[in-house]
Amino acid sequence: MENAAEKVGLWEGLLRSHQKSLKALFSPKSANADQNDDVRSIPHLSPLANSVVSRCSRILKIPTEELEAQFGIAIPEDTKELLTYSRNFLEFCSYQALHMLTKRPDYLSDKEFRRLTFDMMLAWEVPSVENKQLEKEAESCSNQEVEDEAAWSLFYSSSTKMAVQVDDKKTVGPEAFARIAPACAAVADIITVHNLFDALTTSSRCRLHFLVYDKYIRSLDKIIKAAKSALVPSVGNLQLSEGEIVLDVDGTIPTQPVLQHIGISAWPGRLTLTNYALYFESLGVGMYDKAVRYDLATDMKQVIKPELTGPLGARLFDKAVMYKSTSIADPVYLEFPEFKGNSRRDYWLDICLEVLYAHRFIRKNSLKEIQKSEVLARVILGIFRYRALREAFRYSASHYKTLLPFNLAESLPRGDFILETLSSRLVLLNADAAKGDVSGSPYAKPQSKLSPVSLLALCQLGFILAKEGNIDEESIIVGDVCVGETNPLELAVKQSVSDTSSAEAAQATVDQVKVEGIDTNVAVMKELLFPAIEIGRRLQILASWEDPYKSTMFLVLTCYSILRGWTRYILPFLLLFTAVLMIWRRQFNKGKPLEPFRVTPPPNRNAVEQLLTLQDAISQVEALIQAGNIILLKLRAVLFAVLPQATDMVALLLVVLAAVFAFVPLRYIITLVFLEVFTREMPYRKESNDKLVRRVREWWIRIPAAPVQLIKPDDNKKKKS
Repeated sequence: MENAAEKVGLWEGLLRSHQKSLKALFSPKSANADQNDDVRSIPHLSPLANSVVSRCSRILKIPTEELEAQFGIAIPEDTKELLTYSRNFLEFCSYQALHMLTKRPDYLSDKEFRRLTFDMMLAWEVPSVENKQLEKEAESCSNQEVEDEAAWSLFYSSSTKMAVQVDDKKTVGPEAFARIAPACAAVADIITVHNLFDALTTSSRCRLHFLVYDKYIRSLDKIIKAAKSALVPSVGNLQLSEGEIVLDVDGTIPTQPVLQHIGISAWPGRLTLTNYALYFESLGVGMYDKAVRYDLATDMKQVIKPELTGPLGARLFDKAVMYKSTSIADPVYLEFPEFKGNSRRDYWLDICLEVLYAHRFIRKNSLKEIQKSEVLARVILGIFRYRALREAFRYSASHYKTLLPFNLAESLPRGDFILETLSSRLVLLNADAAKGDVSGSPYAKPQSKLSPVSLLALCQLGFILAKEGNIDEESIIVGDVCVGETNPLELAVKQSVSDTSSAEAAQATVDQVKVEGIDTNVAVMKELLFPAIEIGRRLQILASWEDPYKSTMFLVLTCYSILRGWTRYILPFLLLFTAVLMIWRRQFNKGKPLEPFRVTPPPNRNAVEQLLTLQDAISQVEALIQAGNIILLKLRAVLFAVLPQATDMVALLLVVLAAVFAFVPLRYIITLVFLEVFTREMPYRKESNDKLVRRVREWWIRIPAAPVQLIKPDDNKKKKS
């Protein structure tokens, strides 16, 4: 044990001694790296901000003085403060430099691009000299604590976490990431940028490290290159139409097959998703058969949802996606087998729904070709980002944290506001917006015309959705980001997210009160409905005339109320009473937690007893359905005069009822019906009422049921399409 402790201490000492070298290796390039630049520094900017501005100046081939002059012309009046001015000027330079860099199709592969964008985020948090001084004071207070924590955890962390802990200061917060990352549409979407940041910082206390950011961009670059390799019109057995892009493929690895279930049959094969459809290629003898296309773009009443599957149609495993539409006779179940969990199924469900929701959005808003291409480009880039995170960090999206914009809008409260805002911005799309050189300064203020940023970003990466002759890749991208302004889409998302916490808290309470077992749920329901059950029981006692005095008083008061027309005030009185009770509870129970509802559960039953109870309940339901069918068949027999005497009697009764409803006021009819029902058990009427009920029952028994013929369906086996 002592030798082991000595070895651990030796390793920890070695790691501490090399901490400075590790910092130099893993931390982003600091501002001091550009001290030898011959570009003039701006006094009110921080060193890191000056470094970023100088690099932007070299990229744009414009002196910093001219950049300042361009920014000063379009600067709004509310940015006179030093911090605001510095941050907006940094955004102005960064956005234009990123636009210039993203013209190259391989910019994601460039390490300098990744480092520059991260430095832009760092500089955004510390744009001015004053802000730099405040940061130094804060760092000096917490420096010792951070070093102690890093020294303790270095030895036990993984390689990535260890490198992250080496330099805990060079990190980026959510606001900086949300201001810089969406300037490159391939890196982040303005709708899901905060969810992307949360996914990247799950293990780093909501601060983004360069290593994590760099790994994400490299994974995204890998995904995009793989997608570009599948751009040929014919991929395997698929014949893709123009503008159709393969988004993902599954089932190519023998240990991770995809099974297609139709009826009781199942076939392994390869599943492909494009921006228009799903394709399934059944695995034949050494090769794949012709692909079956499941459309996602046309309105065919498609339904895609998670489902249970199993051998021979048994519903055993929660690992499948069901696809149903009017174009196919039976639903199709696509199963994604895996030993643990259902992450594959959830991933494919998300991306399939994303494509389906996007096309529904396109049809609902009657979008034109350029607007439609922009929506599909946003979907494609969102799925690429989802794949990149999933492969790099084994990311799995939760309900409100998805990286897919249309899925997010469907799941969030007030998500329809996000879609309405997106639709209003798509109306402003103009592929020719802001043509010309950078002197137009489209980033300095909101524009009346916007550019299809996602579509242009996709085109710059080498993808072509459609032949758009009026798309000018040399135009300035005016879209999701603007200097000093908050995108309306981001505001709509923030408003929806603010309502999410209450929805999640409410859903948590719902999950807590769910109980298992039929008997237990019935017991809970009985306790909840106790007031209504008690009222019904007391009315039954009054109607049984066990206490003639109370029954008589109730009968007289009710009949008088009906005749006077007071019954129309019953419902308003109940609503008003409920409202007053709720307000009273709100005032006098303020701050007090709600006491739990106490229910005495029935005795525990074993599995066999529960199965017998379930079988008995099913038998009772079956008996009720049979009785209902018999009543309907007898009414059919009366309607079609199978027994003429009964038909004549019913017809005469209907004529009398019609005359009564036509000439007698409604309140008198209600009074008569109430008297007849309430006085059935009255001592003076009980014997005659029993005789009347007996005669009616005997008459009903003599009515035959209409015939029913059951036709067996054809037993032809369904062939594989």
